[in-house]
Order: sequence, then C-alpha cells, then structure tokens
Amino acid sequence: MKTDSEPSIDLTQDAAAVRDAVAAARAGLVQRELIAEVVALCAVAGEHLLVIGAPGTAKSEAVRRVAGSLGGRYFEYLLGRFTEPNEVFGPVDLRRLRDGVVEIETAGMLPEADVAFLDEVFLGSTAILNTLLGILNERVFRRGHTAVSTPLRVCVGAANTLPDDPSLAAFADRFLARIFVEPVPDARLEELLEAGWRLPDTVEHDHAGLMEAVDRLATAARGCDMSQVQPLIGTAIRRLRAAGIHITDRRAVRVQRLVAAAAILDGRSTASMADLWVLPLIVPTADTQAAARETLADLMDKSDNRNLTHAAEEFSRGAQARATRLAETGRTLLTELDAAQPDRDQRLRVEATLREIDAWFATDDLAEPLRSVRARLVAVVSP
Repeated sequence: MKTDSEPSIDLTQDAAAVRDAVAAARAGLVQRELIAEVVALCAVAGEHLLVIGAPGTAKSEAVRRVAGSLGGRYFEYLLGRFTEPNEVFGPVDLRRLRDGVVEIETAGMLPEADVAFLDEVFLGSTAILNTLLGILNERVFRRGHTAVSTPLRVCVGAANTLPDDPSLAAFADRFLARIFVEPVPDARLEELLEAGWRLPDTVEHDHAGLMEAVDRLATAARGCDMSQVQPLIGTAIRRLRAAGIHITDRRAVRVQRLVAAAAILDGRSTASMADLWVLPLIVPTADTQAAARETLADLMDKSDNRNLTHAAEEFSRGAQARATRLAETGRTLLTELDAAQPDRDQRLRVEATLREIDAWFATDDLAEPLRSVRARLVAVVSP
C-alpha cells in the first residue's frame, strides 16, 4: 500500500525520465554535471539559475544540452550593451503599428520559450532588464499593448563575474540558485580533450520532450509536505545570517521550492533532511557558498538524491550523497563495459573509480548498494 510520503507511480516514472534526460545531456561534458542537474531542479521548482564562470568554461554548452534533452521551446541569446529589446522579445508588429497599436510579435522569442539561456545577462540595457523582471517574477511579458503569460519554466543567466552595481545586484537576486564554475583541472585535461573531440557540434531539441513530465513534477512539488524540514530551514537561515552570510527574506522563503523539488525528484512527496543539500545554492558568492557548507555540515550530513547525485554530493559534501554518486558511477561503468574483454580505457576508469571508493570508505564498512557495485568492479580488474 502506498503511503502519503510516496508519490504516484507516474510521478516516479516522470522523475526517472528527467534523470535519464539529464544523464544524456551531461554525457561528454567533463565536470559540468552540476549545471545539468541544477537546471532540471530549477525547472521543477519554477526558479531561475545564475551561472558564474570565466569565458570558455562550457556554461552555454551544458545548458544547451540539458534544454535539448528536456525538450520544449528553447531560446538563447548573448546580450551586449547595444542589444535591442526586439532581439530578445520580438519585433513590433508593423501591421498593428499602422493602426496606432504597439504589439510585439513574440514567435520564436524569449516570451514563448520553455527554457531560456541569457549569456552575459548583466550587460542587458535597462529596458531589457526591466522587461525581464516581469517575466522572471510573474511569468508575464508586457510591452506596449502586449501582455501575455509566458510558459517559461527556468531561465539560466550566465556571466563572468557578479555585478558590483547595486541595481544589478537587485536584478541578480531574482535568480534564486547560483553555481560558480572553474576551468577543468589539469588532472582531467586528457578526459576533456577526448570528450570534446567526440562531442557533436549541434544539439537536437525535441519540442515534445519532457515538459509535460516537468510540469507534473512541478505540480507535485507545490503540494510537497514541508512540515519536517521547515524548522531545519529556519535553523539553517539563522546560522547563515549569524555567520555574516546575507540571506534575504525572499530567498529564505523561496528556497523551500528547491527543497520540495529535490524531494519530488528523489521520488518522495515529503521533504526530509536528505533534501537540505540545496541550501548552499541560494548563497550569493563562491566564498560564502564554501562557508555555508561548513556552517551547515551537520544539517546536510544525511543529504542524498538518487536522481541528482552530483549536485547532492557537491553541495552537501556528505558521505551518504557521495556513496550514492559513486554507486551510480560504478553502475554506469558496468553497463558500458565490453562483456568479453574490457579495453584499456575501460579498465583505467574502473580502477580510478575503485581508488575513489576506497579513499572515502572503509571496505568492511560499505553499505549497499555501493558494496555490491564495488565487488563487481573488483571482479572486472581481477586477474
């Protein structure tokens, strides 16, 4: 018998479908799994994501691929100082203008997108950013006589650095979640080169896709039981503020949406301590995110998510989330292995995964399913 904390079979299937789409999107992307998973989380939460990182760190590539996997209408644009509003929202309808009515033709533009990516988002003009505020906050596009509801699930803004201008900082606050990316470390350069060589140049966008599944999950998230975690979230916000990390009341309230989305995507309709890994996402800077992980370490120790494994581990740094991610990595390797005779690259990847497991966990203290996955990996490389 299904308990109140268990979602329906359809929602479990929807969560699995989103997980598979994210896995397909991150294939071939080195150390950018986090972006793909958090885009999916924000789409279900109905919140927006800001990605900060140097040029050439595959920010747009990661977003483009997860948008393609999720499907729906996608809009992408690189903003500049001289970008006109019609380049983002659509041109004025000249036929209606002859009648003295200013209406906008929005076909194929941001007001009709399900997922949007705006690179160099803080370079937009005042006119663009003010119009964006209505779309981000209310999901309504207003310009001239045009006022239409937008289907936008998530907007991802990207920039090289956070803005210093207080007016832009207020705009940035509308992006609830934040990710800070660094170039791929030297130790993984060969992996980056190999993956980049195989990566296709274009991404096909399935306009049917999974948007209906995302919407069903979003509806379920809005009905998620938050009673167990609201006192814990309150404790977390107080700790962050006491540590000098500024969290606005708006962000404190809206982080509940991320917590609820994490629970639903993990197959539960009741949020728990397992979902508190999302808390550092709302912290404003890279340095304060690192401080938040330390400040909230005990609250996030039980963090886990079977469908967003990389994000849960990265933001919580918890043992349980790490074990889940390593078990998933091992299962993926085992699925890819040549049944007859693993090649050299496959063996090296298996050995690297085993070294990571053994570095973090005592062999005689492994819990399932990581214990069985490790045993199968050992059998692959044993003589």
